[in-house]
Amino acid sequence: MPALTFEIEHEDASGESRARVGRVTTPHGSFDTPAFMPVGTKASVKGLLPELVAGTGAQIILNNTYHLTLRPGTDRIARLGGVHGLMNWHGPILTDSGGFQVFSLADVRKITDDGVTFRSEVDGQYIELSPEASIKAQNEIGADIIMAFDDCPPASVEDVSPDNVTSGRHAVSADAYAERNAVAMERTLRWLGRCVEAHARPDDQALFGIVQGGVDLEMRAACAKAVTAHDLPGYAIGGVAVGEGPEQMMRVVDHTAPLLPRDKPRYLMGVGYERDIVGAVRAGIDMFDCVLPTRNGRNANAFTRTGQIRLKNARFAEDPEPIEPGCDCVACAGYSRAYLRHLFLADEMLGPILVSLHNLRHFQRLMLDIRAAIRHDDWSLLRSEWPVLG
Repeated sequence: MPALTFEIEHEDASGESRARVGRVTTPHGSFDTPAFMPVGTKASVKGLLPELVAGTGAQIILNNTYHLTLRPGTDRIARLGGVHGLMNWHGPILTDSGGFQVFSLADVRKITDDGVTFRSEVDGQYIELSPEASIKAQNEIGADIIMAFDDCPPASVEDVSPDNVTSGRHAVSADAYAERNAVAMERTLRWLGRCVEAHARPDDQALFGIVQGGVDLEMRAACAKAVTAHDLPGYAIGGVAVGEGPEQMMRVVDHTAPLLPRDKPRYLMGVGYERDIVGAVRAGIDMFDCVLPTRNGRNANAFTRTGQIRLKNARFAEDPEPIEPGCDCVACAGYSRAYLRHLFLADEMLGPILVSLHNLRHFQRLMLDIRAAIRHDDWSLLRSEWPVLG
């Protein structure tokens, strides 16, 4: 049996979109697509027991290779039997390669074709992360879906030297930005070949390639052609939702998604607002992840079908209503906006837990309604029941 199978169950016949409903099967179970993956960066969806996460409707979660490499160490995870048992989540798990975090969070000292050298935020030691090291780490973590190590370029004309990059930001010309973007794309393709060669567990871990190219559509097309020349179980669009704006992002996704194989799952990395998800689904995307539901939940910002509400606002001090009437999550089943506001002002941990659970359920309800719209070839009900979509 292959490490991953993908079955398309229905494609939108309304003529409005390229959306499809499917099912991905992995060694740790299946998940329905389009799918939204909660982010458990350090082998934990912050503050939430795995059964609570599953109770929101989540069928697959994401872990991060960069953070798990720093702590507790992927060799230790391997000795403990892999991340599924370690964190007591027995459904599918996807790990990103660590590339985005290296470029966005770390004190990067050097980028070369060999890999990236950066300073650990844990102990200050310099660490080298190469395509081979990223794949080895993901093999040790044991996720069902693993990502190729890519060079993730910035979204602005800052910090974009095409050669070795030191920490610190500096303004550069648009030409220099374009050069950095081209170098990143070409390096991503070279690194993909090395990732494929280094992958030691192809029978039980599905390796996805990543398409880069910034907002340059010709570069995206060239990268997609080269990435899909590798017969991989799935493919991702990376380097979006990094500051380029929603219009530019959708322009890239609309152009790139149809260039990826129809019979393989397509993953849009790091995209999480409702309108962006729906737009990407309509372009043919199957998988999403984002930190927004839990990060916002920890900060008292709750998602609703009409938009976000900020529960610390004084107007909720005596509001007896749940976050969203009609929501079936545990927070809305028994807790008022007034009580949740009190929890946050009192610095009680229950507040972030409940609002995070509500937000995760909000996005799983969105995915359920998206799948129903596709199956019925009718987007009108989704538009009417989700005013936040505009």
